[in-house]
Formats: sequence, C-alpha cells, structure tokens
Amino acid sequence: MHPLYPEVKVAPPGPNARAIIDVDRRYTSPSYIKEYPLVVERGEGPWVYDVDGNRFLDFMAGIAVASTGHAHPHVVKAIQEAAGRFLHICGTDFYYDGFSRLCERLASYLPEMGPKKVFLTNSGTEAVEGALKLARHHTRRQTIIAFKGGFHGRTYGAISLNSSKVAQRAFFGPLLPGVLHIPYANPYRCGNGCAPGACGDACNPVRLLETDWFVNHVDPREVAAIFVEPILGEGGYVVPPAGFLQELRRLCDAHGILLVFDEVQSGIGRTGHMFAAEHFGVMPDILLSAKGIASGMPLGAIIARESVMTWPRGSHGSTYGGNPVCCAAALATLDVVEGLLGGVREAGAHLVSGLQALQRGHPIIGDVRGVGLMVGAEFVRPGTREPAAAYVADLEQLAFQKGLLLLSCGKSTIRFAPPLVVGRHEVDVMLGILGACLQELDRRHGLKAS
Repeated sequence: MHPLYPEVKVAPPGPNARAIIDVDRRYTSPSYIKEYPLVVERGEGPWVYDVDGNRFLDFMAGIAVASTGHAHPHVVKAIQEAAGRFLHICGTDFYYDGFSRLCERLASYLPEMGPKKVFLTNSGTEAVEGALKLARHHTRRQTIIAFKGGFHGRTYGAISLNSSKVAQRAFFGPLLPGVLHIPYANPYRCGNGCAPGACGDACNPVRLLETDWFVNHVDPREVAAIFVEPILGEGGYVVPPAGFLQELRRLCDAHGILLVFDEVQSGIGRTGHMFAAEHFGVMPDILLSAKGIASGMPLGAIIARESVMTWPRGSHGSTYGGNPVCCAAALATLDVVEGLLGGVREAGAHLVSGLQALQRGHPIIGDVRGVGLMVGAEFVRPGTREPAAAYVADLEQLAFQKGLLLLSCGKSTIRFAPPLVVGRHEVDVMLGILGACLQELDRRHGLKAS
C-alpha cells in the first residue's frame, strides 16, 4: 500500500460542506465552538475525509478521543457484533458479560494501586462528578483542591474544578462550594515569574499548600481530595517536574486526603503507557478515564482503590454508563492499544525531535514538551514568554487549509494528539506541513526566522 498524504481538492469548506454548515448554524446551540469548517464524511486510521472529497491528516483525534484511529476494523467489528445482540439493559440494575469483563480489565492495570473497583460512566465529566461524590462520601470531608489551568469537564461539579478559561464558568454560578485552586507546577511558565528551570521551593505548589493554605486558610482534616491532571490537558499540555506528583502523594498520605488523577486525556496509551501514572511512578487513590477508552464511543470510568470505593448500594448509578455496545468497543480498544504502546513512545520521540528542530528556526515557538503522543508546542512573542494567541489561531486555520487537523489549548499552545496508530511517515508529513505554515505565518506576522 502506498503511503498517504493530505489531498485538498476543493478549498474547504466546499459546496457540500457549506450546505451542511448552513443547516447546523440554523438549528444548533450557539455554545458549540466549531474550530474550523471541517465536515466529516468518513475516516480511516489517522486520515479524515470530508464531504467534498478532501483528505486530511488528523493530529487532534477528535480531542484525543480516536485512540485507535478512525474506524479501526477490530473495534468496528466488536461494535457491530454487540449491537446485533442488544443495545441496552442498564448496568446499574442488571448484569451482562461485557460490563463485568471491562471492569475486570480496567482494574487489572496499575497493580501498584492494589485491589480496585470500577464504576462506568458516559463521559469524562460524569466520571469527575462521580469522583467528587465518592471522595466526599468516603472521607466525610467537604473541601476539594484543584489546580489553576486545570480542565475537568462541563457539568457543575466539573466546572467548579476548572480554572482554564473563564468562559467555561462565566454566569453559571453559584458553583460547587468548598473548591480551592492553587498553581500547577509549570516548568516553563512559573506563576512567580521565574525563568524556566529556575524555580525554588517558594514556587512549589505542594510547599504552598503546607506553609500557606494548610496554615492560614483550610485545615487539612477538612480536605477530602486533591484533583490533578498528571499532565495538564486543556490548560496547555504542561508536563510537571518529576517530583510534583510524588510530593502530592506524600502530602495526601500525611493528611488522609484522597489523590485523584484526572486521566481523561492522558490515559489509554496516550503517553506510551496505559496511564500517565506509570510514567511518573505515582499511584492515585482514584483514577478517572474516558476520551480514548472506547475509540469514540461514549464511555468513562472511575477506577478506585477497593478500600476507597465504599459508597453503599444505590448511592450512585447511571442509566447509560457502561452501555453494552460501548463496553464492547472499549474491550476491543484496549486490545489494540496494548499493542501500540512501544510505537507511541517511538513516534512521540520522533515528533518531539522534529518540533525542536522547527523551534530552532522559528523563535515564535517558546517551548516544546510532552510524553508519548501527548505533545505541546507553546507559541510566544520572540524574546518573551508573552502568549502569541493570534499566531496560533492563524496556524490552526492555515494548517486546515493545507490538509492538517490541529487544535490549540491553553493560551497559545498547539496540542499534537493524533490517533495512536500514527508512525514516522505521518509524523514527517505533519512536520513538513507545519514547517510550511510557520514560514508563511512568519512572513505574515513580520517575524524573522533564526
């Protein structure tokens, strides 16, 4: 089979796309973002085809969801077979094999956590909501600690934890009480203004909790849980220093606080490990998963230590969570992803190396960071760390016109989160298009390449 490349036959949006967009704009909620006028007809692996016959290379995977690529045959077959048996029976009230096997499968990961129990949800945000309830119920405490820059979903408890974009919270209050936000450990963008890599203990969020918050603001005996993304997702694809999560684990152990890892975006192979917890060597008390868990079918999971999942019969449930077709998709997805982890690490290393080479020629790229195929490039005004948001917006649109699907995050970061099936060829194609976009945009924005 010959290697594929993007092919833009009709400048998007073409006539077929425009017709669909017109209907969409007439009848759908104005809250939808719609990053660019992509109207999908079908997908295959890391490639997406629109309704006008254009082929795009997908380096955003539906926001890190299409873990096995589009229409992976093993996953599609599992979905078709499950749908042919029955579509629904409600896992909260009754039993079926796929539900039980998926919970067993998810509980088998991260053996260092010890024995685990699993609750299946419809989505990542529902997993967050359930974890909030579980943490408060188990500890009989109320206060929750989250991080600035964090994103945990769109429902009320989840947006109460969010501190990423004010638009996600504006005019929805009052939100969940008892939530405190502290700085995230960001090696490139210290909250105290330190140069990258120059932070000391004064900038350590865990030290801030110990010496300020737990002394002047809240008694740690009232704190139920600390919710943290092991790698910041929507907040900018930030990889924290190695000791950050270890220190959080120590602090939680010292005060009987539950440590909750929101791995909705970083889990299911994205980092080259099944979960980012393995990369950092730190185990949480509760781990949340969704996005790539079922290759695009709606499913999430709360995976908790058996000693923590102590809520009684009837205290939590879900009509659709753990739907039989979604469970089948998830089991098939895990089969595929387990075989991809080595390739994810290799492709990720090649991606980082290529982005760093582009960084050397384009000072607009301030930082390149990431693990596996969860990689971010932060764009700043050259010579500063001031976000170059307008440049990133232009880059997203120009890449789309050239057949490359990208998404931004944070204030001015491009996230590279392709399907986990990409290899060196797809990475090289992406880097070539990205390099051409940077040259064009540098001229447009009056920047000089170094």
